[in-house]
Amino acid sequence: MSQSLTGIPVAILATDGFEESELAVPRSMLDQQGIEVHIVAPKHGTIRAWAETQWGDEYTVDKSLDEVSSHDYHALVLPGGVINPDSLRTDEKAMTFVRGFFEEGKPVGAICHAAWTLINAGVVEGRRMTSIPSLRKDLENAGAKWEDSEVVCDSALVTSRKPADLDAFCNKLIEEIREGRHRKQHA
Repeated sequence: MSQSLTGIPVAILATDGFEESELAVPRSMLDQQGIEVHIVAPKHGTIRAWAETQWGDEYTVDKSLDEVSSHDYHALVLPGGVINPDSLRTDEKAMTFVRGFFEEGKPVGAICHAAWTLINAGVVEGRRMTSIPSLRKDLENAGAKWEDSEVVCDSALVTSRKPADLDAFCNKLIEEIREGRHRKQHA
């Protein structure tokens, strides 16, 4: 029998320029499981999505980075897009928040360009991962073992390449959230 996920808190860390489907689809699938999803961003207010080739909808921020820590959440989701992770990877509060999930052995899901955030957080060395193919060399240079698969899971680190992989990504992420902390998850 599977464990209920109702009320388990999960953070989605994003800022302006996240790929819309990479936030909206995981949030919807997590919501369907009864998970309490918070959109966390550097600042309060709203953040604007990038929807493939143009600006998308605005999303309300539930919590700012000043109000939260990794201790508050069971897992972390990092949507991609080019603008979003490029901005987050230069924000030290965001890097501290991300690293905390790895230090505490909690599940983390990253899709597409979100690998940039993980590289700057210093958590990819020795990890099996995938991403948008253009980040392959970035990940390999940071010590990751890159592979071209729709979803890769390495001790609670779930990565996928692109929006077309979202179903596999979300299903694996939910499985990891259900399992909880992982001893082998590390910073």
